[in-house]
Amino acid sequence: MSTRVVLDTSALMMPVELDVRLFDELDRLVEGVDPVAPQAVVEELRRLSEKGGEEGTAANVGHDLVTERCLIVDTEESYADDAIVELAREGHAAYVVTNDLPLRDRVLDAGVPVIALRGKNKLAVTQP
Repeated sequence: MSTRVVLDTSALMMPVELDVRLFDELDRLVEGVDPVAPQAVVEELRRLSEKGGEEGTAANVGHDLVTERCLIVDTEESYADDAIVELAREGHAAYVVTNDLPLRDRVLDAGVPVIALRGKNKLAVTQP
């Protein structure tokens, strides 16, 4: 059985920025993780990776992770956060992974649990 877990830009940058073993943590929390990201997240990571510096490095690693490990889906929305909320509202996400507080609140309002950083480098689930 697979569980569709939608990842946002901040989630895909966690391995570099926060030393989080993202996919290990997801496997620990959710059985049968099926990682998904909207095309808008891929584009946002690509743009951020061009900036250079630590953020650029984190985005570059995130871009590699999303293209190698995730199913990339098209949405009506071109802005990454809106695309994630669209997937949550339409029932295409069992969980959303984000450290973005405004996005977390929007996803919880849509009735979808959020996985976010809890403590130094562990993830935890927040139910709506």
